[in-house]
Amino acid sequence: MNKKQFYSLLKAVPKAEIHLHSEAVMSRKTIKKLYKVSQGKAMTSEELKELFDYNDLNGFIASFLKVQSYISSVDALKIVFDDIQTYLDDNNIVYTELFFAPSSFIKRGFDFHEMIQSITQSIKEIQKNTNRTMRLLVDVSRTFGEENAMNNLNLTLKENNPYILGIGLGGAESKGPAKDFERVFAKARKAGLHVVAHAGEDVESWSIKDALHLLKAERIGHGITAAQDAELVKEMAKTQVPFEICPTSNTFTKKIVSRIEDHPIRALYDAGCFVTVNTDDPAFFGVSLIDEYWNLYSKLNFTLDEIKTIILNGFKASFISDSAKKKYTSAVNKAWKEWFAANPDAKE
Repeated sequence: MNKKQFYSLLKAVPKAEIHLHSEAVMSRKTIKKLYKVSQGKAMTSEELKELFDYNDLNGFIASFLKVQSYISSVDALKIVFDDIQTYLDDNNIVYTELFFAPSSFIKRGFDFHEMIQSITQSIKEIQKNTNRTMRLLVDVSRTFGEENAMNNLNLTLKENNPYILGIGLGGAESKGPAKDFERVFAKARKAGLHVVAHAGEDVESWSIKDALHLLKAERIGHGITAAQDAELVKEMAKTQVPFEICPTSNTFTKKIVSRIEDHPIRALYDAGCFVTVNTDDPAFFGVSLIDEYWNLYSKLNFTLDEIKTIILNGFKASFISDSAKKKYTSAVNKAWKEWFAANPDAKE
C-alpha cells in the first residue's frame, strides 16, 4: 500500500490516543501568539528554533516548561484546546486520555480549580462540536519532588471532577525514581483513581519494575528499556500491562534509540507484549498519530492487520467501560471494512 492510500485508510478509521500531553499539541503559531502576550514582544525566528532544539529528555523537559511559561492566564488554556481539537480532527482521534501537568502553573499562582474548570469546559465543547471524547490524567510530576506530587494529588482529590480519571508520573526519570512516589500512588489508588507512570523512557528496566511493583501502575508510559530485559519482557507479555509507546519521541531523546528503524516496539510486539502507539508531544516532535502508524508500516514492517490490532489496543488499554470499548471496536472494524470496499485496488 502506498503512502497516500495508507493515510486515507488511517484517516477513515477512528483511533484512540492515551499518551498525549496537553501543552505539547500547540502549533508554532499558537506558541508565538502566547509568547507575544506573555512577553510583550514578538518571538524571533531564532528563539523559536532554539525552543525546539534539544537532544535528550532533560533538554526536552526544559523546553516543555518554557512553553508552559508562555501560558500567562487560565483563559489562555482555551487557546491550547483549540489546537487540540484541530489535532484530534486531523487524525480522527475519537477518544483521548490527556495528561495535564499543573505544577509549574500552580507555582506561578494559578488556581487549580479554575484551571480544571476551564479545561473541562473546553473538553465539553470539543465533544459537543466533534463528538470526540477526552478525559484527563493529572501529571503529579516527578520533576518537583514528592511533596509537590502529593499536593497535586490532594488538589485532584478535592476537585473530584468526573473528567479526571487518575494521575500519572511524568518528568525526568533519572531525577525522580518511582520509589520516591510510592506513598502518593498508594493514596491515589485507595481513593479509586487510575494510576499510570512514565518508566523505561531513558532509564534501565529497573524503573519499569519499580513503576509496576511499587506504584502498581496500570500502564507504562514508553517502557522501551524493557526490551533489554528478557525476564521483564516475559512478565509484561504474561500480565498484559499496556505499554504507551511513542516511537518518534524516543528517537528525539536518543537515550535508547535514535532511528525509527531500530525502535524496540517491533520486538516487544513480537514477544506478545501489549503495545499501543501514541505521539507523546506532537508539536515538539513534528509528528501526528497517523505519522506514527505510517512509521510502523513503512519502517518497522508491521502489516496492516498488525496496525489494526494496535489501533484496537488503544481503546482496549483505555480507562473506559467495556461497553464503550465494544462500541469503538465495532466502529474501527466497520470503518476498516468500508474503506477497503471503497478501495478494492488497495493492497498490502
